[in-house]
Order: sequence, then structure tokens, then C-alpha cells
Amino acid sequence: MTPARPGDPSCGSCHTLADAKTTGTVGPNLDDAFASDKEQGFSQQTIQDVIRGQIAYPEEPMPPNLYEGDDANDVAVYVAQCSGNPTCGVTATGGAPSGGTATSPHTATGGPAVNGKQIFTTAGCSSCHTLKDAGATGTVGPNLDELKPSKARVARQVTTGGAIMPSFRGRLSEAQIQAVAGYVASVAGK
Repeated sequence: MTPARPGDPSCGSCHTLADAKTTGTVGPNLDDAFASDKEQGFSQQTIQDVIRGQIAYPEEPMPPNLYEGDDANDVAVYVAQCSGNPTCGVTATGGAPSGGTATSPHTATGGPAVNGKQIFTTAGCSSCHTLKDAGATGTVGPNLDELKPSKARVARQVTTGGAIMPSFRGRLSEAQIQAVAGYVASVAGK
């Protein structure tokens, strides 16, 4: 599977899946979503088919065309096999199954990234928000070019979350939060 490119939405920016170490809250918790099905003895293939259908025919706020073809099949296999198993350890052949969680700035080893634009594009912000400078066209959250928020407002929102936006406290360092806040405040509406 081809990992998500910076700026691409990732499954982990919206969904929780323990094995992938993601804690998104916009979409369903994938560990919980399939727990009952597994307890009832549904086959892995049936669960894969359900997941594949959700990828092919998403309902709002899930964006369309996140993955297609073999990439979508790889995601379906991974989620079907690893949901509810925090130590599953299965990986897709070409990269992280949840869209790059292994290399996102909030989980990377070797120190936090402090490039605000990079954080915006890799932390999943672009899957929900529009921001021209980042090439982001998300429609789930506010259009940041229209909102033109201050650095303090962005930092507060990223830290605490709100409405359907998850908190990034604990997923991004304070330096990363300040970097993305400064970036958004400086380019929004320009």
C-alpha cells in the first residue's frame, strides 16, 4: 500500500485504532465498531467487505476517494484483522495502514517537527479544513481562510478541541501546537 502523502487525509486523523496508535474522534472508534461482530463470530471477510464498502461509499463527514483499488483493500484487511487487537502487528506491504501514522509528527522518533505547514498537512488538519496555502480543501471544519483565526485561537482549539474536532493535546507537543498555530494565523486568508 502506498502511504498517504503529506496533506492527504489519513484514517487515523478521524478514527481510533489501538494497533495503529491513533485516537481520532471524528469518526467511529474502529476497535469498538467491530468488537460485537467479532464476538458474534462474523468472518474476517465479512468485516473486510463492510470496511471496503465504507471506503468506497463514505457518508459525511468521511471524505470520498481516500483510498482506491489495492490500497483500499489493504486498509480493509488491516482494520478487519487488527480492530480490537492493540498488538496485532500486521502491516501493509508499502507503508503504514492508517495513512502514515508511523511517520506523523506526533509519533515520529528523533524529536518533534516544528514546521507549522508540515504539521498542518501531516496531522490531518487538511482533511477537515480549507487553507489555500496548504492546498487543503476539507469541508468538515471551518474554512480557515474565511475565519482568519489568531495564533492564540488556533493554539487553544488544537489543544482543547471542540465540536467534532479532537484535542491534539498529548498527540502534538507544545512546540508543534505553537508552530501550527503560528502557521495558520500567518497564512489564513492570504
